Formats: sequence, structure tokens, C-alpha cells
Amino acid sequence: MKKTILTCTICTLFFISLGAQDLSSIYEKVSPAVVAIYTKENNIVTSPNNVSQTVTNSGLGSGFMISNKLVVTAAHVVKVPDILVVQFADGETIPAKVITSYEGADIALLELSRQKMNATVVRFGDSDRMKIGQRVFVIGVPLGLGFSLSSGYISAFKKQSLGRNPFTNTEYIQTDAAINQGNSGGPMFNLDGDVIGIVSHITSKSGGSDGIGYASTSNLAAKLLLNNKMPWFGAELYSLSGNEAKLFNLPQNSGLLVQRIASNSLFDKMDIKEGGIEVTIGLRKLIMGGDIILAFNDITYDITDYTLLKIADFANSLEKKPKFEMTVLRGGKIIKLQSK
Repeated sequence: MKKTILTCTICTLFFISLGAQDLSSIYEKVSPAVVAIYTKENNIVTSPNNVSQTVTNSGLGSGFMISNKLVVTAAHVVKVPDILVVQFADGETIPAKVITSYEGADIALLELSRQKMNATVVRFGDSDRMKIGQRVFVIGVPLGLGFSLSSGYISAFKKQSLGRNPFTNTEYIQTDAAINQGNSGGPMFNLDGDVIGIVSHITSKSGGSDGIGYASTSNLAAKLLLNNKMPWFGAELYSLSGNEAKLFNLPQNSGLLVQRIASNSLFDKMDIKEGGIEVTIGLRKLIMGGDIILAFNDITYDITDYTLLKIADFANSLEKKPKFEMTVLRGGKIIKLQSK
């Protein structure tokens, strides 16, 4: 009996050692693809205390290279940046711009101002093949301490589908791997070194890692970021409907409140006005005083799946038809603005 126990113990230690060695070699292979993302934004609005989006107050998040010029990160890392810079593990920094972003899914695609020479890139894996209990690891710059690794297991999957439109669907992988501020946008890897998630947020009372972290799935990211032509408008928007629409005296059932606008973005060039007064409604902090979007061309905004699909088709067509009109409510008056 003692010999059997000793043999089993040796086998266990062997497999633990082998797993650690494999993880170390995978880290060396994929970690150069991970980047730090620095942003400068004005009028930053914080999240409720129990849900923390893990970008630091100083504008530091993570991301990863999928080509020598394209970087994937979390949407909330790059909401409305006036300055956006990507830093690599070798210390090189390159300015970047947002190409497309989906706030609901919390994913975004960036383009560097020039190619990264000798770039290390990683690829998306199939997140649908992952199972609860499988081991994963995360690389990023938590609290500015990069590029560090934390590992854990898949705890659960969290999926919400509210129609066929790309704005209201989310897919998250829950993990017990340690995630802290600065990890947002960083890759979650499987043991093959493929990205199966993009770090999004944590559920925490302390603001630090409590073992409940979430990453947007790679399959949703690939579908939205790589297979669409959705442009980045350069604004932080909040959908108003129901009682909130009545509170803002909207002439229709729904509208989009423009909270902040990035300098030199599409909305900025259209002279759309951002807000300047911070208020709290329930647990949500909003910036009021900006324009409220009522329509894109002849598409009146509302929150139905049918309308959101039409807006998605409109946005995807802008590459070929960049000229369009928006109807906004400004100071109680309805005005129309043209793209430039």
C-alpha cells in the first residue's frame, strides 16, 4: 500500500511539473504578441463598485497583435481616446487609432500608424470547443506590472442573445485566473497558445481580483471584428428609452445620448456636441448636455432588433457610401448634421 501511494505521488508531481514546463514554454512563445495600451481621455466615468472594468485610472490596458499592424483589445480600454499609444514588450511605442468597436461585447480593433517590424502575432482559437474545468492563462499588464502571467480554469460560460443584431449580443468566459486593473483587453489563452478570450471585467467588492473574471469569447470577437466593416464613430453613447426618454423630453420612444467624443473622430468632424454635466441616475453615472441622436439617414433610432439590424447594415455600408445625415436633438431643437 505504501509503495502504491508513493508511486501515485511521484506520478502526480511529474504531471504537475510537466504542466508548468509546458506553460512556461507557451508563455515564451506568445507573450511578445501582448502589448500595453496607453490612452488619454477626458471626463472619465467610473463603473459601479461591484463590477470593475479593468483599465487603470491612468489609462493603461492590454491588447495583443493579430497581424503586424492590427491589435485587439477591450472596447472600454479605448472608449474615446484623444491619445492612443501601443507599447511592445521590447519597449517600442507606436501610435494607433480605433478601427471598430463594440461596447456591448466589449471588444475593439486598433490599427497601428505603421507596421511593427518582426511582429509576433497570435491567432484566435475556437472558444466553442472550450469546456468548464479546462486550464487557461492570461497575459497582460496588471497595475502596470507587465508582461505578467496568471493561470486558472474556466469556471462557467455566460451568453446573452438579444436578437440578430451585433450590438446587444454578449459571450463571456468566466475564470478564476487572477485579473486586475490593467489586464483589460489582454488575451486569454488555451494550452495550445491560441487566444480563446479577451479580458473584459471582474465582479469584485474590493476592486481587485476576487476570482471572478470574465473574458469575451474569441468566436464573437472574430465574427464582429474581422468579418464586418463597422466604422468607429468616436463617441461614447448611452441608449435612452422608457422613462429615461421621457425624462429627456424625447420626441420619440428612444434616442442615443452623446456623452463624450474623441478628437478628430467621425462625430467630432460632424460637429456633434458632447456633454459636460455629470449626473448619477440609479447606479449609473452619465454625462448630460450633449446631443441626442434621433436618426441615421431615414432610420429612426429605437431598441428593437429590426431597427438595430438596419443601423448595423447602414454602418457597414459607410465604406462605400461615406456621406450620410444624422438627426439630433440639441437644446430642445431638432437639427440635421451632415458627414464631412
